[in-house]
Amino acid sequence: MTTFAFRTPVAAGVRPHVNQQRQFAIPSTVRTALFLVSGLLLMGGFVLLGKLFTGQYPEASRVATLTFVAVWFVVAALNMWLGVTRAGYSFGDELPIFLLIFLAPVALAGVIKWQFL
Repeated sequence: MTTFAFRTPVAAGVRPHVNQQRQFAIPSTVRTALFLVSGLLLMGGFVLLGKLFTGQYPEASRVATLTFVAVWFVVAALNMWLGVTRAGYSFGDELPIFLLIFLAPVALAGVIKWQFL
């Protein structure tokens, strides 16, 4: 989990020690939502690149879609690896999150490619 450090509040003349800090973590549901939104934005970028280069290279949309799938797999796998090694989750705990983070944007990219490109 990502943590942010803040100084403890000064109350009634009591000054905290210089290194005393409070930490809180971003809830995992918010982190998952952020990953899904970033995946959709990345997919949009690849779709736009595919559309832009279709005139010069007819297979550009297919290449852009496949490149997005490969890049997003690496990003989702890295997120899973960090969850297992740094956050202390087990592989079984992280697998459903990995599948959600990876498959939702990839499925949408497949539908967009199939229907519109």
